[in-house]
Amino acid sequence: MTEDDYIITKTTTKTRLLFARNLRRAREARGISQEMLAELAGLHRTYVGSVERGERNISIDNIERLAKALGLEPENLLRRDADC
Repeated sequence: MTEDDYIITKTTTKTRLLFARNLRRAREARGISQEMLAELAGLHRTYVGSVERGERNISIDNIERLAKALGLEPENLLRRDADC
């Protein structure tokens, strides 16, 4: 996906888009679906999808849940040079 593929509004930040891109890359690198990631993180499937599209202003608690489900530290999902 490119930045153009994410929903961008006047409230969407670069950090939110960075997180969305890194989350999707990490999930796809592990070969798991959004549904499986949601289940592992204790979140709803549609919520995970909206986070990956940059639509959600995600809480720090949910960042931690998603990172843990992917076997990562939360900061890995916020790095510009992330190798998730």
